Amino acid sequence: MKESTEQVYRQRILRVQMYIQQNLDRDLPLEELARESYFSEYHFHRIFRAVVGEPLKEHIRRLRLERAASHLKHTNNSIINIAFDAGYQTHEAFTRAFKAAFGCSPSDFRSDNGAAVQQQNVANIDESNTVNGDIPMKVEIKNIEKMCVAFVRHVGPYDQVGEAWDRLCMTLGKAGYLGSGSQFIGISYDDPDVTAPEKIRYDACITVDDSFEPEGDVAVQTIGGGEYAVTTHFGPYSELSQTYRRLFGQWLIQSGREPGSEPCIEFYLNDPDSTEPEDLLTDICLPLKPK
Repeated sequence: MKESTEQVYRQRILRVQMYIQQNLDRDLPLEELARESYFSEYHFHRIFRAVVGEPLKEHIRRLRLERAASHLKHTNNSIINIAFDAGYQTHEAFTRAFKAAFGCSPSDFRSDNGAAVQQQNVANIDESNTVNGDIPMKVEIKNIEKMCVAFVRHVGPYDQVGEAWDRLCMTLGKAGYLGSGSQFIGISYDDPDVTAPEKIRYDACITVDDSFEPEGDVAVQTIGGGEYAVTTHFGPYSELSQTYRRLFGQWLIQSGREPGSEPCIEFYLNDPDSTEPEDLLTDICLPLKPK
């Protein structure tokens, strides 16, 4: 089935968004991003803004600041190093930009939401060693091989991702790509405590082989590759954030490891349509920088 012009444009811009996410740690010249989109530099800006809803520079700046806010919350990295990672050369420039985005300075944000609260939680031995209240948190370092996945992107609150899954499963089911070996995976790009609900990004993914061809709003990407800290969440998807907070706020800051720049991956280990919410199992995988 021939794709519409709108679908082609959206696929190209989605490719650029993924490229930006993978390269937030370095300069991203306009000509490089335009080349990834297969649009000319003259038209790329306008097309990007029309599809994404915000200018290119603002999009990149927002992602870097939101990542910085997450690092302030979940790591003990110095504020100046976090500023450098976000592309700011001075503490003052970073503070101005951060305050404009979040309404407070980086140090106040960390005090209110980050390391101080995390350290207090770590002091509580019973709480720091549990997930969902009473199950010991077990974290393993695993190497996750690269995987090819078909996916549909959802933009909006995490509790509204069902439509993306419906579209993905319908397309792959018709094409005969759903089988016993299929893995159902979610990619959660944004921290809902930091990113505005209407800008949260999530990819509903199912593993496919290299022969799969994108169709409509179903695209293809490669995920994984490298070391991940993996813990299992027991219970409803609506409570995933609790396990994320413990994984970042308690395990990570004591582990001696640094989080990678890639997004977290969620492996859904049983079927939500035939499993009671309290019996759902989800592996949460946090990417780690090499030692």
